[in-house]
Amino acid sequence: MTIVLRKREISCTSGCMKPQARIQAAIEILEKASESRVPMDTVTGDYMRGRRYIGAKDRAAVAERVYAVTRAHARLGWHLERAGVGDSPRGRVIVHLMLAEEASAKRLGDLFDGSSYAPPVLDDQEQGLIRALDELALEHPDMPDAVRVECPPLYEPTLRGYFGESFAAELGAMIPGAPLDLRVNTFLIPRENARDSLAKDEVETDPTPFSPWGLRARAKVYLAKTKAFSKGWVDIQDEGSQMIAHICGVRPGMQVLDFCAGGGGKTLALAAAMERKGRIVAMDTDERRLEKGRERYRKAQVADIIEVRPLTDKHHTKWLRRQKGTFDVVLCDVPCSGTGTWRRNPDMRWAVYGPRLEELMIVQAEILDRVAEAVKPGGKLVYATCSLLPEENERQVEAFLVRHPEFTVMAPENPALGAPFMRLTPLRHNTDGFFAATLIRAEETAAL
Repeated sequence: MTIVLRKREISCTSGCMKPQARIQAAIEILEKASESRVPMDTVTGDYMRGRRYIGAKDRAAVAERVYAVTRAHARLGWHLERAGVGDSPRGRVIVHLMLAEEASAKRLGDLFDGSSYAPPVLDDQEQGLIRALDELALEHPDMPDAVRVECPPLYEPTLRGYFGESFAAELGAMIPGAPLDLRVNTFLIPRENARDSLAKDEVETDPTPFSPWGLRARAKVYLAKTKAFSKGWVDIQDEGSQMIAHICGVRPGMQVLDFCAGGGGKTLALAAAMERKGRIVAMDTDERRLEKGRERYRKAQVADIIEVRPLTDKHHTKWLRRQKGTFDVVLCDVPCSGTGTWRRNPDMRWAVYGPRLEELMIVQAEILDRVAEAVKPGGKLVYATCSLLPEENERQVEAFLVRHPEFTVMAPENPALGAPFMRLTPLRHNTDGFFAATLIRAEETAAL
């Protein structure tokens, strides 16, 4: 009987968890994330999948609080240290409730009441913490600016050196969550028609300022039930990611290599721009992610021009070595630190889930050298990252040009995107942090 009542009490889609239960769920996810070596979105998803009785609105509310606490990681830690209280996910939630959500001491006592599914009762140290925080704000005048803008010590020297006087403004713009951007499959429907279709399903959007394919949702929306999404007319993709595909300048009939294709987001954008005419070869070392792209290609009605070639297959790696001077455009959106995605992945500020920066830089250089010969004379090599770090961006390209003097840099047509490379940031462009270099291979000259 207890189990039946529990499911009946919690499993409504409208959201019926008590506030205490929502808070305890957030604490549990943050505890699991602090002990895990996988990204927080995976931890959150695993937690929710194991508790299918939690309603949709409750899931959203719990996840929103988890991300809000993570976005304030440095500031919450600063307050805990200043108060002389040990750092813990529970302590961070208490500080966040009081300073960011403006919960009173009485309200905190009501929430931490030790009832079923609620957090245990506040202890004496936590009561003292609450008294110490009385009348304070999340941002305190004594905070170092790196703490105030949530900049990890690991990256502070590099980012200060790169952004200079704009350091605080640039990093501060990366604290709030990102907007929801959509890419219109212009092979199937014009952007304005897709926008009208979304509006009929009560999804209001505006054209993105840089990408000619993009729409930005005005509010949080549920796309799955819209006609535009179910028909393959729109896909979720940050405007900055769209711009990497856009500056490739592909045209119908071209031969294109998307070397680090992953799940196929940019492959789809390239295929739509090519109007399903020509050929795209999608390659990646992650065969599982690469295979997931196939269904997306079919839904977007561009699958027949896309070849999927996983690099885990020796046959495909040998094939690549034979493709000298084959492709009009080669795009390599390389593995990187992901520092440009902190708005979406705030936990990545404080945890490294994959290779270290030094290891990534070696891989990036190897990829560039590996694909350079596949570019036709007069063709383009587009090198891209979702990183803010010059070591992965400008420095990497400069070193490549020394090794491959047959390539030269082509600046973006729109100077607002940066020069000589495309450099996008949340502050300047309201996109994720992206870098892209367009490198042109010299035309072959006839022998004298």
